Amino acid sequence: MPHDPALVEETRAWILKAAQDLRAADHEFSAEPPLTADIVFHAQQAVEKTIKGFLTWHGRPFRKTHNLVELGESCVAIDAELEPLLRKAAPLTEYAWRFRYPGDPAEPDTEEAEAAHNSARKVHEALLARLPKEVRT
Repeated sequence: MPHDPALVEETRAWILKAAQDLRAADHEFSAEPPLTADIVFHAQQAVEKTIKGFLTWHGRPFRKTHNLVELGESCVAIDAELEPLLRKAAPLTEYAWRFRYPGDPAEPDTEEAEAAHNSARKVHEALLARLPKEVRT
């Protein structure tokens, strides 16, 4: 039986936005020097949007939040095997606001940006693998 087209489209929209955040982070590594504050921001956004796509697909409501712990707990309620991965990604939550405004702490170093980006990619790939192919980008 085919999936609900509206659900497929809504889920796909979240996944596409997440993929765009990953691409933006990839691009920001090419700057000299790399735009590390933007990289970690896009890493957080990619995880958040991928999770929201996963929750959308499974009919789980979520509130407007950047909190990856809260969103991750909803995913773990669907698939407990995701817990270790999402627990490792939870610290990315602070990148939704940290480094975004004047007076904030110094920018993250390249190593921190690479770790955030790698974590985001792992979450994105793991959740995509659990979704039907018609919603993957």
